[in-house]
Amino acid sequence: MGLMDDAKDVADTTGRKIKDALDDTGDRIGDKVDEAKANADVKKAEADRDRVENRNELKEKLRGDDD
Repeated sequence: MGLMDDAKDVADTTGRKIKDALDDTGDRIGDKVDEAKANADVKKAEADRDRVENRNELKEKLRGDDD
């Protein structure tokens, strides 16, 4: 039964490696999604900052504030 045991061990090892590879791929995809969301949040925050700066500059001009 040595040959059967070896074949079983090879099959088990192959199955574990495939499972590990799939888990790693899932983690990588999740990481990329998180990264994309973070980048979108940063862009939104930068746009909001620019909008507020422009609004404040316009208010200063209307009030006649001199820098």
